[in-house]
Amino acid sequence: MPNYYNKDLYKVLNLTYTATKEEIKSAYRKLVRIYHPDVSPESADVNKFKEIKEAYDVLIDDTARQKYDVLYGFFREKIGKEVNKNTNKYKEFMKSAQAKANKPQSFSKSFNDALDGLFNNTYTTKKNVKKSPAVNGSDISTEVNVSCFEAINGTNRKVNILHTEPCPNCGGRIFINGTKCSMCSGSGIVSLQKKINVKIPQGVKQGSKIRIKNEGNKGLNGGKNGDLYLIVNIEKNPYFDIEGINVLCNLPITPFEAVLGCEVSIPALDGNLSVKIPPMTSSGQKLKLDGAGVYNKSKTKKGDMIITVYIKLPKNYSAKELELYNQLKNFSSDDIRKDMKNAKNSVN
Repeated sequence: MPNYYNKDLYKVLNLTYTATKEEIKSAYRKLVRIYHPDVSPESADVNKFKEIKEAYDVLIDDTARQKYDVLYGFFREKIGKEVNKNTNKYKEFMKSAQAKANKPQSFSKSFNDALDGLFNNTYTTKKNVKKSPAVNGSDISTEVNVSCFEAINGTNRKVNILHTEPCPNCGGRIFINGTKCSMCSGSGIVSLQKKINVKIPQGVKQGSKIRIKNEGNKGLNGGKNGDLYLIVNIEKNPYFDIEGINVLCNLPITPFEAVLGCEVSIPALDGNLSVKIPPMTSSGQKLKLDGAGVYNKSKTKKGDMIITVYIKLPKNYSAKELELYNQLKNFSSDDIRKDMKNAKNSVN
């Protein structure tokens, strides 16, 4: 057995286990300039240089590095905690693993067979090979914004979600040919963006949770997929709101519409509705349209639309309009603040 199985060769070269060949070469050249007797006599260290050369020779060779990473890296950490190195079982594993590694077959398969042998006391019988346990995927959640009318009528949405899946490079096995998978960095999973079409049912409420089965994080080793939960957020609307089965509507009208009365068209659940505003309507006055709300859960009763009228002044006035308002001011003889003055006197 080589004498470097219990050394961290990456640490010797000041590298991480993901180092590329170029990084290995660069690190080796830097250390040679420091410790090689012929290059830097003043800082030379023959033993250190031999250690550096040994680490370089192993890590620069793909096959040697593969064997080191698996046989003298991964399993050592795991076995060191579970199996005493002085036991016959450990020695048997070491002998079997090295023998299998030298055979003309996939080294990673050889190592897996040997590792299974260590913990299952078998090297050849497939039915006795210990399988990785199934891991269920976790649930994920995301918000979905809908308008007031979409919440009432239902709608469809394309939702962009971030979820995890088994790494397509290593299949969730973490290792490829004895080294940690470069795509998932040894986690066995990757995060992916995905767009799915979802149906928002009729009558959803603010904060409602909609469950989409199997669209959460994917399970590993045959585990079940998690679910996706959509949390409904009904966007604020300055004109419409929902209260139980009633639809609340804030309706702006102009001053002359308030005085003279009018008929206006407003959007509703099914097309538009015509609303009659009676003459001399004041701000805050309420009107009711029977049956223009939403159904209850059992579809046995339908709510109403409650309209609150408020007077809204136009942003821009023409010179002619201002002239007419001046005339109205001169014609007006009613003191609309009379009740306010009387209220003060009544307190005294």
